[in-house]
Amino acid sequence: MTQTFDPARARTTLFSGFVEAAGRNGVNTVILEDADGNSLTYGRLILASLVLGRRLAKITRRGDNVGVFLPNAVGLPVTLLGLNAYDRVAAVLNFSAGKRALASAIRTAQLRIVLTSKRFVEAGNFEELIAALAETEYAPGAKTRIVYLEDVRAGIGIVDKLAGAARTTLAKFLYGPTPEKADKPAVVLFTSGTEGVPKGVVLTNANILANVDQARVHLQHVLVPGETLLNPLPIFHSFGLTAGTFTPLFAGVKCVLYPSPLHYRQIPKFIDKVKATLMVATDTFLGGYARAAEPGQLKSLKYVVCGAEKVKEPTRQLVKANGTEILEGYGVTETSPVLACNLPDTNRYGTVGRLLPGIEARLEEVPGLSDGKRLFVRGPNVMAGYILADNPGVLVPPADGWHDTGDIVSIDDGFVAIRGRAKRFAKLGGEMVSLAAVETLACGLWTDSQHVCLSFPDPRKGEQLLLVTDKPQASKDELLAHARREGFPELWVPKSILIVQAVPVLASGKVDLQATVELARQSSAVA
Repeated sequence: MTQTFDPARARTTLFSGFVEAAGRNGVNTVILEDADGNSLTYGRLILASLVLGRRLAKITRRGDNVGVFLPNAVGLPVTLLGLNAYDRVAAVLNFSAGKRALASAIRTAQLRIVLTSKRFVEAGNFEELIAALAETEYAPGAKTRIVYLEDVRAGIGIVDKLAGAARTTLAKFLYGPTPEKADKPAVVLFTSGTEGVPKGVVLTNANILANVDQARVHLQHVLVPGETLLNPLPIFHSFGLTAGTFTPLFAGVKCVLYPSPLHYRQIPKFIDKVKATLMVATDTFLGGYARAAEPGQLKSLKYVVCGAEKVKEPTRQLVKANGTEILEGYGVTETSPVLACNLPDTNRYGTVGRLLPGIEARLEEVPGLSDGKRLFVRGPNVMAGYILADNPGVLVPPADGWHDTGDIVSIDDGFVAIRGRAKRFAKLGGEMVSLAAVETLACGLWTDSQHVCLSFPDPRKGEQLLLVTDKPQASKDELLAHARREGFPELWVPKSILIVQAVPVLASGKVDLQATVELARQSSAVA
């Protein structure tokens, strides 16, 4: 039977919604695994969440933003659901962001407590970082407290376990629909749009549940109970959180978490080991897995949902050779995050598919641009608002519910094509040039390399273009000849090329623009 999107299903809490999903898919169904071999059924996940959540409730306050500094393992969803069950808000921290950004996030969201794991801190060599966070003031004169989950678990006694077991048995009665809590914050994620200080993005229970349901309905012929989805993307990123974790958990698709997307050789082996049929990834990561894979290691994969960056044709061809189809999608953190995705029977390359059900779009003209308009969206998955560093703890909602994505798009027959970020256009000689289009031009010539186009002030033309690439011997003359063959304006060819050993990439899979700009500034490539 064809499923349809119903916003009313999102009018509850994450934990209550998960209890309902357990009833729908079977409490004894194994639904979550990790790379250490830990696995949980729906019932065991509910029990673990309630037991841990009860202990965490003793050291936190209802409505508190609680920092979560944990890796992709079963303990992370347990912690998120445990906090939600007791009306706490999980502020998921990007452990790759660095001391300054994390301290800013703590102050912005006023995190009195940060939860982490001794094992994770030691394995990641985060001792110095954690020590610095412990000295961070979340409010004037008040330092953040670091709490290790090993210590919390050591304090769990027989009473906690019996109380958790009783609540698990009665879960569908105790945790039925709670529409009065639907619009309460559930998660805070941090984004800077790869530039500036982090902003807190506040997502409500209804935001996340709506997006889960939108994705589940849109991809109903892909997200089928019995499939296994591998998620190597960090859960501190919205793609890894909603698309990679909550959506499969709610859809009855077994979710297998892997701790790092950077293990290019290990992940193909792991795919083969767990017989993953689905995966979420970015173009950069997926291309790396496909190149590193031994014959047959990816044969179980039917579909990979790709987002966060444009899928390059070489990646598509590499994966296709293994019998796997890429479904390119699109989203932003502020929309929980998924906005659009291609489908197997309507997979239009060069687009990110059609918008998910329940999402309104508005396009606005951008002066100087003829190919594309600025995209605004509204729907039940659009965030409650931002918390900004210069006004900690204060929610700034989107005007009239509309979120400005900052992306330039065109829409044809419902299919959305991303033309570039509004901030990623340069004005050369009076003409607007898309930096993303220049990157695509370079990729068409040097298909096996990573390219980033940057713009810098130019005294004559207003701005100049610089191509940062990891292609050895890349030359401007070769790129110019390629542009002429492909019919691209000469204006699009960067003034200079900077060859680097590796283009900086964030843990989320996106190019680290800040680090790339800094590389360029430190070189002699920028006048």
